[in-house]
Amino acid sequence: MPQAEFEKKVRDKQGYVLFADGSPVGILRYNLFWDNTSFCNMLFVDCGKRQKGYGSMLLSHWEKDMKAQGYGMLLTSTQVDESAQHFYRKQGYKDCGGMVMNLPGFEQPMEMFLCKALDC
Repeated sequence: MPQAEFEKKVRDKQGYVLFADGSPVGILRYNLFWDNTSFCNMLFVDCGKRQKGYGSMLLSHWEKDMKAQGYGMLLTSTQVDESAQHFYRKQGYKDCGGMVMNLPGFEQPMEMFLCKALDC
C-alpha cells in the first residue's frame, strides 16, 4: 500500500490493529465499495497467532462498528484457492459472486465475494 493511502486509512479510521500482550497480532482494514457498502479488503493475523480467535475478534469488532455507523450489509472477498473463504462462511458470510481476472499479465484465480447482512 502506498504511504499516502496508509495515511488516509489512519486519518479516516478505516482499520484496526489488534494487540495481545502488548504486541500487534492482527490487522483489519476496509473501505467503501460503491461508496456506500463497507468492504473488508484485508484481514491478517500473524502466522504464529492463528487459530486463537484473533481473526474472529477483529471481524466481530468491525461488524459492530459498521452496524453502529448504520451499515446494513458487509462485503469481503478472497481468491477461490485461499482457505479464508471457509473462515468467512463460519462467521456467517454467504457467497455472493465472483470476478475472473484473465487479462494477459494479470491472471489470477477467481476472486470470490462474500456478504453478510447485519441485524439492524
